[in-house]
Amino acid sequence: MTFAGIWAILTKILDICIVWLLFYFILKNIKNNVKMVLILKGVLIVLAIEILSKILNLYTVGLLLEYVIEWGPIAIIVIFQPEIRGVLESIGRTHLLGRHKILTIDEREKIICEIMEAVEYLKRNRMGALIVIERDVSLSEYIEPATKIYADVSSELLCNLFFPNSPLHDGGVILEGDRITCAGAVFKTSMNPNINKRLGTRHRAALGIAEESDAIALIVSEENGRISIASNGELNYNLTLDEFRMKLIDELKPKTEVFYEADMNREEEENE
Repeated sequence: MTFAGIWAILTKILDICIVWLLFYFILKNIKNNVKMVLILKGVLIVLAIEILSKILNLYTVGLLLEYVIEWGPIAIIVIFQPEIRGVLESIGRTHLLGRHKILTIDEREKIICEIMEAVEYLKRNRMGALIVIERDVSLSEYIEPATKIYADVSSELLCNLFFPNSPLHDGGVILEGDRITCAGAVFKTSMNPNINKRLGTRHRAALGIAEESDAIALIVSEENGRISIASNGELNYNLTLDEFRMKLIDELKPKTEVFYEADMNREEEENE
C-alpha cells in the first residue's frame, strides 16, 4: 500500500472520529437541558411526519413541512438563542480529559466526613445550605463573581458560611477537589416544568446546575431541614442521613474505580 493510500485511510478515520466526538459532546450536554431536549424531540417529530407524508403521498402536508424544514433552523436559532448559547458554553467549559482533582481515598473520606458533619448540624438547626461540588465541567462562570475563599473543606467553615446572619448564607458554596473555592455563588434556576412547585429557590438552583453541568449539588432546606442531592439532571429529595451519605460516596467515586469494581465483580461471578 502506498503512502497516499495510508494517508487517505488515516484522514477518513480522523474525519469519523471528529464527527463522533462532536455528536458525543453535543448529546452529552443536551441530555440534561430540558428545553434543548424538547427542541430535539420537535425536530425528530417533524422529520418523522415528513417521511410519513412521502410514504402516504400527502402532498399538502409534505409541502408545508418542506417550508418548515427549510426555514425551521433559522427560526430555532432566533427563538432558542439563549438555550443554544448555553449548550455551546457548556461544551466550551468541558475539558476533554477531565479537570477535577482525583482525590485519594483518604482525602475523599475526609471530605465526606466534613460535609456530613456540616449537613447533620445544618439539618438539625434548620439552616439552609447549597453546596456544589465541581467535577469535569468547569464552574468558573459562577466562581468569578462570587466571594473567593480558597480554604480546606471543614464542617466548621461550612456551618459558619451558612449561618443565618452571615452575608454569604443566601448563595451557594463551590468545592473544587478538597478546597472550598468560593461562597455566595448564584446559580441559574431550573426551568423543568415537572419540578414540584413547593420547592424553593435553593432546590431549583441545585437542579439547574445539575442540568447544566456534571456537578453534585447538596441542599439543606431552611424550612423543614430536609436534605437532598441533585446530580445528572435529577433531584433526589428528602433523603435520610444514611441515604445522603451513600449517594454522596457513590457520586464522588472516580470513574476508573467504578470500572475497576465492575471488572472485579465480573471476575468473581466467572470464578463462581
